[in-house]
Amino acid sequence: MSTPDIQLIDQAVAQAAATADAWAESSATVRAKLLRGLADALEQHQQALITLADEETGLGAGRLTGEVARTAFQLRGFADEVEAGVPFSRIDDQAIAGPPPAGRPRLTRVSQPLGPVAMFSASNFPFAFSVLGGDTASALAAGCPVVVKAHSGHPRLSRAVHEVAQGVLAEHGLPSGLLGLVEGASRAAGIHLVAHPQIAAVAFTGSYQGGTALWKVANERARPVPFFGELGSINPLLALPGILERDAENLAKTLAASITMGCGQFCTSPGVIIVFDHAASERFIELLSKALQPLTTHKMLTPSMRRGFDDGVARLDHATAARPLFQPHADGDGPAPRLFEIEAQAFIDDAHLREEIFGPAAVVIKVRSVDQAVSVFDAIGGTLTATLWGFEQDTDDTRTLLRAARSIAGRVLFSGVPTGVAVTHAQQHGGPWPASTQPQSTSVGYAALQRFLRPLALQDAPAWALSE
Repeated sequence: MSTPDIQLIDQAVAQAAATADAWAESSATVRAKLLRGLADALEQHQQALITLADEETGLGAGRLTGEVARTAFQLRGFADEVEAGVPFSRIDDQAIAGPPPAGRPRLTRVSQPLGPVAMFSASNFPFAFSVLGGDTASALAAGCPVVVKAHSGHPRLSRAVHEVAQGVLAEHGLPSGLLGLVEGASRAAGIHLVAHPQIAAVAFTGSYQGGTALWKVANERARPVPFFGELGSINPLLALPGILERDAENLAKTLAASITMGCGQFCTSPGVIIVFDHAASERFIELLSKALQPLTTHKMLTPSMRRGFDDGVARLDHATAARPLFQPHADGDGPAPRLFEIEAQAFIDDAHLREEIFGPAAVVIKVRSVDQAVSVFDAIGGTLTATLWGFEQDTDDTRTLLRAARSIAGRVLFSGVPTGVAVTHAQQHGGPWPASTQPQSTSVGYAALQRFLRPLALQDAPAWALSE
């Protein structure tokens, strides 16, 4: 990494740190006005921004228009949370005379913003997980300045959105350092940012390899900081024979569309399809293959992402325990969809067969028993989502399978497909390792701002201290 890159990162972090105390003490009105102003400005400039985003990512105007709408929606949603007092909530236990345990001093539990947050943009959501995305919105709502690490897949868009945001900060009389932007595709740049002593927390969405490297840096600092990382997921979907007997054709089409949505470049893309050894399952696999095989995809976001997809497909093509379920058509702008069947026990035994293939590919696992299905879930170990089709009846088997799914997933679906993540209060977008580094937190939904607050108890505090 060059000296100028280091200097720019240091400058952005120093400017963020200089705003931290004032922003932590800012009022709900100031924070909410900024968040709504950012949403308004994003929408006002969306035509030019979407054109730029499509040039860099090839995701298409329709998809990108929807993403801008989601980004503006969550900015305004966090403004609502701020006005509702969520970052300023407190629990007040009045003093009780006498010795403990009945007696106690007065204790007031409040939330303290962590300080400057390093936010790593994602490749696959150039608006919603980028400069003004959910991590930035939730951190600002919590009272923390943000230094955004732009993604190399859409650098011009990142600069343009940051310029829009800087205009809003100026209009509101707020310092430019409240939202910084740094660039640099090298891992060294990311490491320098995470290791910077004035960074107080990190939000990351990206690959397992890159995420674990930065997570180790965050934990090996002289003063470790929280690392909220989303590292990838293979999102198993289990379908019982009963529902496949009733609705196999529609379910196959729905699943094929989900696997190829966005060229499969979603962290919630269903990558493992689990079915029982049954005639209805065989028919469903045939229908899924028929629905998936002719679909076309668009160009992948980056050349390295395409290489990763090709390498993952080649790994399964050469695995003795895996077999392709159809002959793929020739690649167009994007890669042809792929579907493999893997022997259940081999999938359980071989971690390489469980590696995520980021792109339009999935594997089918046929299990012989509920116990073997549970073993498949256990082997997966941690995932953002698990989908369970056909669980209308309360039986010992459905309870056992649900327990297994709950133990590994951050979100369990009983209908539909996992692609598409609603921004709500009840949402959980995180999961046990290796899906994320902090399974008790979420990067989507309004609970996301809790990541950037820590609890603080004030004992026998004077009135002026409680008014802060």
